[in-house]
Amino acid sequence: MENNIKAAIIDLYDGETNQGIRCIKDILSESGLKFDIFEMRGKNETPTTDYDIYISSGGPGSPWDGEGKKWEDDYFKLMDALWANNQNPTNKKKYVFFICHSFQIMVRYFGLGEVVMRNSKSFGIYPIHKTKSGEVEKLFKELSDPFYAADFREWQVIQPNLKRLDQLGSKIIALEKIRPHVDLERAVMAIRVSNEFFGTQFHPEADPESMHYHFMKPDRREHVVSKYGEERYNEMLNLCESEDGIKLTRKSVLPGFLKEAIKQLNNENT
Repeated sequence: MENNIKAAIIDLYDGETNQGIRCIKDILSESGLKFDIFEMRGKNETPTTDYDIYISSGGPGSPWDGEGKKWEDDYFKLMDALWANNQNPTNKKKYVFFICHSFQIMVRYFGLGEVVMRNSKSFGIYPIHKTKSGEVEKLFKELSDPFYAADFREWQVIQPNLKRLDQLGSKIIALEKIRPHVDLERAVMAIRVSNEFFGTQFHPEADPESMHYHFMKPDRREHVVSKYGEERYNEMLNLCESEDGIKLTRKSVLPGFLKEAIKQLNNENT
């Protein structure tokens, strides 16, 4: 039955060389799904509403970059259509997973919080903590608390709009690492918007190969070492290979989302 389910990758990398799309393609292939790729931000390519599952990628720069541009207008129109479809209980559901840059755009779209620049860029592998809702989140059930994930961002989601979250029945399910020495609000790292819409600020698709690609770049290594020290850099390298580091996150979150979507879609088809 899975072969009848179609997935769309929404590529928001704007032509930037990246590992994210390769990782997403690998996970979709492992899940037995056919997929097409649409470069929305770089080429104004927009998927139709005929797909069952949409994976919206990370990307460089500001999540406000698309304001007034055709691709963002088309992106929001697509989300309007997918969300409206899911409000009708008789319709076949549409599933969307938002990653990093897309997560920030999704928060803007739904009005779930403030999307602002960080004081400094986050780059590396960091602990992420579950909230109370995260402790019962099915996609996180295999993960420890904290769990580890790849985190690259210059922007962040803070000041969650609790009234809007409540209106939609959405749940914040993860927050960034605890920093007792820093007098700043912890950023939101994952939100279950609905049964079908799910987003993470971190990169659940990241695998050891993609992280080594980043860590071996001299400027990236220098960023981590200058900010956190050689020991922390080596610890991040170890978390690339550890079975309970990013490997477990990569194996659990996005594949779990796809498995649940495939199960529900197949149930709808019977």
